[in-house]
Amino acid sequence: MSSQDISEESLPHKQDAAHGTAVAENPFADPGLPPHKPRIQDIDERAAKRSERTVALLFTLSMLATIGFIASFVIFPVDKIVYVWPLGHVSATNLSLGLTLGIALFCIGAGAVHWARTLMSDHEVADDRHPIEAEPEVKAKVMADFADGARESAIGRRPLIRNTMFGALAMVPLSGVVLLRELGPMPEKKLFHTSWAKGKQLINMNTNEPLRPEDVAVGSLTFAKPEGLEEHDHEFNTKIAKDALMIVRIQPEDIKDKRELEWSHEGIVAFSKICTHVGCPISLYEQQTHHVLCPCHQSTFDLSDGARVIFGPAGHALPQLRIGVNDEGFLEALGDFEEPVGPAFWERG
Repeated sequence: MSSQDISEESLPHKQDAAHGTAVAENPFADPGLPPHKPRIQDIDERAAKRSERTVALLFTLSMLATIGFIASFVIFPVDKIVYVWPLGHVSATNLSLGLTLGIALFCIGAGAVHWARTLMSDHEVADDRHPIEAEPEVKAKVMADFADGARESAIGRRPLIRNTMFGALAMVPLSGVVLLRELGPMPEKKLFHTSWAKGKQLINMNTNEPLRPEDVAVGSLTFAKPEGLEEHDHEFNTKIAKDALMIVRIQPEDIKDKRELEWSHEGIVAFSKICTHVGCPISLYEQQTHHVLCPCHQSTFDLSDGARVIFGPAGHALPQLRIGVNDEGFLEALGDFEEPVGPAFWERG
């Protein structure tokens, strides 16, 4: 039971001589603050200097660990595995990054704690509660207390601590900047171009053979890839995600878009197979209407009218590839796509 739980009736009373009345007496008197005991750093400047050097050493170690963190990205490949007892086989990159970042953060914390416990003022001060409203007097007191704290922290008289602390705090955020490297390489202009180029033959995805105009029947849907792209290539999946081609044959008189007709060959048109919504492969074709449907979110494109969007969330039409026939009678590309394929992205004009 605390003193707040005791009623005044149960407290011992003493006689008020001036008024002749009984006054409740609280037996739990305020003991006050214990007497202040100075630390060795308070009375011995050599001990204070040792503490200062210790704090500076910890901040310096933090800076070196941060440099080690950054160097780990350069030194260790992401697939390097090392044996460390008792952890076993671990990733060299993960181990080095964890150790260096942990040391950098620990040294900053340890340095701050040692600084506070040995060099900052340790006088205990009792302050009365004040109203929540920030009166001018309160604001003045806060600023005065701040100035006192800055003075008592000795940050002005300990430039070695101040400079190394600022250095450690300034370098630790570099670890987060370096982490951006793991988001992957910069795309540069790769999203604007595909493997298609002038003279590259259209290869049937099913037969892996070059396509002739007579191989594409009216109302059929054929998928093609650029000449030279093989499934066993290391970057096949990355490239086919942009290079996949959808070929249909439409009667020339049924083609409504003038440019589409000019870029076709005898009614054979080639459009990107990659949906412009979120990049799903399009594979559903309705030959009577010449509509293709994306199976993911039902975006629908009219292949007889420039592959424009007639339904669904896709934001723009499917890019068309200009095609022709080479001297050997095979279908070939007459260049790359005129616009980026697939979904929109923030750099797209």
